[in-house]
Amino acid sequence: MSAKVRAAKIRLLILDVDGVLTDGGLYYDHEGNVMKRFNVQDGLGIKFAQQAGLELAVITGLNHGAVEKRISELGITEYYPGHKEKLPFYEKLLSEKGLTDEEVAYLGDDWIDAPVMLRVGLPMTVRNAQPEIFGISRWISSKEGGHGAVREAISFILDAQGKLASIWREWAE
Repeated sequence: MSAKVRAAKIRLLILDVDGVLTDGGLYYDHEGNVMKRFNVQDGLGIKFAQQAGLELAVITGLNHGAVEKRISELGITEYYPGHKEKLPFYEKLLSEKGLTDEEVAYLGDDWIDAPVMLRVGLPMTVRNAQPEIFGISRWISSKEGGHGAVREAISFILDAQGKLASIWREWAE
């Protein structure tokens, strides 16, 4: 089954953070505080997804205040920080939302994401993912994590569902 056919069935997109929503870098200020870099285009893509009725969730291995703030600003309520074992939270989402594996996409980049990616209907990854993740992905972004890959993934899903063109028309008119 092609990635586009799989994307047409997606009702929930789960995102990793470091290396997907961010570039994976750890930026330290002069006091030793860690900062994260997010891409504005990814944020707008998330808003388009929400507008189109595509649900979003975030499961991340780290727990960081800057990430929590960004996720809150984006209106993503399904946020699970600080969990290296992501599968229990994936299963919780399936149960709570009444979804099947085929109705879920996951955008990840590293080994920590593999257990969920092996289950979902549409495993997706970024251009700079680990080699093993490329091997289990059905869709690969042309962009690196933190540089518009989330927006590209959302656009792919919404286009496969026939929703992208109408969102574009709202902005272009």
